[in-house]
Parts: sequence; structure tokens; C-alpha cells
Amino acid sequence: MEQSYHAIQDDRAPEPGLKAHGEGAARRVSRGIMKALERNQLVPGQRLVETSLAAEYRVGRNAVREAVQWLAAHGVIGISRHRSAELRRLDAAETLDVLEVAEAIIGLLAKAASRNFTTASHGGPLGVALRETEQAADAPTPGAFARARRHFYGMLLEIGGNRELQRLFPAVGMHILFAQYHEAIPLRQCLDDFKAMAVAIANKDVEHAHAIGRAHIGRLRHAILGGDHHR
Repeated sequence: MEQSYHAIQDDRAPEPGLKAHGEGAARRVSRGIMKALERNQLVPGQRLVETSLAAEYRVGRNAVREAVQWLAAHGVIGISRHRSAELRRLDAAETLDVLEVAEAIIGLLAKAASRNFTTASHGGPLGVALRETEQAADAPTPGAFARARRHFYGMLLEIGGNRELQRLFPAVGMHILFAQYHEAIPLRQCLDDFKAMAVAIANKDVEHAHAIGRAHIGRLRHAILGGDHHR
């Protein structure tokens, strides 16, 4: 599977786009920021001070700049001239944009996984990813469900094997969406959607998997924004 932001917490491989001379230090910063975002220790809209990050992660400022540039390229951080970088925060229009694209992408993700699924190769890993979401739904640890959700989506990307989806998915902005609206997102509903997707994928019911993936984001839209929102 092509590496993406899903691998950002994997110590075994460098993030794409980070220069070889700084990949260890820059990865440590980018991984730390993502973990803090998932655990709600950092929040969308919060400013990131270069000197503070360098001191916190005990790295040089060049490594911090590389990490910030990588995260900016993946839609996690916003950068503007003459101001410090900040974690991206979605306004109402941007939230709708992310949800609209996510609906199409998650539908395609489930569809591709269903089309490519084989029990021998994918049954075990998909079951593990699903069990992680089940356990995390009741876990008191901050960020547990966020990590499990990311792993589940990442597993569908791997099963589907669609390199274009693997390239596009990290840029959709769902990581910021979930961080910003985590209190509104119904974890049990997400878990039920994941279970339904997994069943459809394992049954190779391509169109049903596609429909469940789209409906999953539709329910998130309603939970986050409420009511009907049309273009």
C-alpha cells in the first residue's frame, strides 16, 4: 500500500515527501502532532509555534518546518504569511465540502474493497480492524476510536488496492473533520456502519458496500450539521 497519513504513527517507515536527511526528526514532529490531534490535546484552529515544537520534540527548527510543510500538504495545517502555522479549522462551507467529497470517496473505498476482497488474504486483517473499532467505542482512552477508525479506513484502502484512492484519501480532510466535531459524532452509529460495510465487503456485495459507505457519511453529516443541507 502506498504510504499516506495513515502511516504517520508507524515508526517503521518514513512519511512520503520528507527529505532523507531529516526524516527521523521531522517524522517525530508530524507523528506527535497527529497523535495530539487525535487525543484532543491539540484542537483545530490552534496555533503552532515553531520554537515550542522544536523544544518539545528536541529537534532542530528545520525538522519542524519539514513536518509542518508535510502536514500542510495533507490538509492538517494551514500556513499564511507573517503568521505562525495553525491546525486547520473548517468553517461551515468547508465542512460541507469535506463531507460531500468524503461521501463519494468512502463509497468508492467500500466498493473497491468489496470488489477485491478475498477471505484468505483479507478476512483476518479486516476482522482485526473491526474488532479494534468495537473495543475503542467503549474505551475511555482519548483518541482510541480515532486511531481505530483510521486503521479501519486504511485497511479498506489496502484491500481495495486502488492507488488513486490511496493517493487522494489523505487529502480529503476527514482527520480534521473528526477532530473538530468529535463530540457530535455518534461512535455507536459509526461502529454499526463499519460492521455493515465489513459484511457487505466480505460478501463481495459491491453495490451494497458502496451504498453503505455513502450512507455512513450521510449520517455523519446529519450528526454534525443536523437537518438537510443542499448545494
